[in-house]
Amino acid sequence: MIGSLCGIAASLGIASKPADAAPEHFDVRFTDAEWRARLSPAAFGVLREHATEAPGSSPLDHETRAGLYDCAGCSSRLFDAKTKFDSGTGWPSFYEPLSGAVETSRDTSLFMARTEVHCRRCGGHLGHVFDDGPKPTGLRYCMNGVALQFHPHSK
Repeated sequence: MIGSLCGIAASLGIASKPADAAPEHFDVRFTDAEWRARLSPAAFGVLREHATEAPGSSPLDHETRAGLYDCAGCSSRLFDAKTKFDSGTGWPSFYEPLSGAVETSRDTSLFMARTEVHCRRCGGHLGHVFDDGPKPTGLRYCMNGVALQFHPHSK
């Protein structure tokens, strides 16, 4: 249900929240103009305007190699590929972020209450976390692929 609503909103180009100025507690801060110059239009829409990419649109959803996932906004390490799983939602999903990598806040857009996940360093919107994930945490960090950069481990 939630994935369906997010997918509908994404296909209509609806952002889940209006763009806000970055709170002062984030270590990495840029103006909207500076973020636009650094990011693709799609990444800016997700990271800075809280949009949702269309389900199934990210190649990272099918990425299976060992490696690390970083924030596309500030290159902060977020997830280890060891915690990635196929949730069947159409978005890259993880059961646990790296320690101290993300923060959460309450999101009441789209007529429901959800827990938004954002990068601890830059405040970029990454996606949402739900309590329907696998063991050991039971959590599903449902992330927008365009908000992530994948770096495979070298052999």
